[in-house]
Amino acid sequence: MITREVKIGNVSIGGQNPLVFIAGPCVIETEELTLKTAERLKEIFRKTSIPLIFKSSYDKANRTSIHSFRGPGIHKGLTILKKVKELTGLPVLSDIHSLEEVSHAAKVLDMLQIPAFLCRQTDLIISASQTGKPVNIKKGQFLAPWDVKNIIEKFTTTGNHNIVITERGISFGYNNLVVDMRAIPIMQGYGYPVVFDATHSVQLPGGKGTASSGNREYVAPLAKAAAAAGCDAVFIEVHECPEKALCDGPNSLHLEEIAPLVREIEEIGKIVRKGAG
Repeated sequence: MITREVKIGNVSIGGQNPLVFIAGPCVIETEELTLKTAERLKEIFRKTSIPLIFKSSYDKANRTSIHSFRGPGIHKGLTILKKVKELTGLPVLSDIHSLEEVSHAAKVLDMLQIPAFLCRQTDLIISASQTGKPVNIKKGQFLAPWDVKNIIEKFTTTGNHNIVITERGISFGYNNLVVDMRAIPIMQGYGYPVVFDATHSVQLPGGKGTASSGNREYVAPLAKAAAAAGCDAVFIEVHECPEKALCDGPNSLHLEEIAPLVREIEEIGKIVRKGAG
């Protein structure tokens, strides 16, 4: 299904463009690790036809426990993401959580992201839209795919149509998520690009009691299934050592696992787009 084209820096999502990847560490742990990961990802994707957007959060404001690592905060975090842009040329994406963050984040980020838990916060959606920036809004795991029509309507009241929607699974009982691939074409039916978040779709929210758990072994099959279902972009969080990651390690891929998966998804994307054309 052909959706509206949304431009993020030098990358275009939707329309008749190739599949796009959004990848990076869940949270900024250190400047050194963030820059190292961005450079490695750029090197991996240079060998493919898939454009890359770099993602890492300067603050994880919705962690399970008060003791969880949240990141360096907005000012230091944005400084690091600005360096990523300057050194790699990659567009950068990060989460925003409050109205106070929007204007600061918009000065650095190529794309703003509204986390799933905040996807119905009207003032935050409208404020993000008013920046004129492209915004990725993650569909809450408590929403049906057709509920995003209301989110899109809120966002576009400002005249900004640079919105993409991310599918990240739906709640299935306690501490579990499942993915309904029908959500991808359903949400594309509203005319805007749809991203599939393979990382958070295998998350087990609160599964460790004081932290979330996850099943990273299912990231690859779900990502390939979403590409086959025609998503416009795939979102995967990576880390050089997921077992030691300070956030979402159980559902992050090892950095060195990403290259073969990207090649497979690249081929699937070509087949799907050839059929659509």
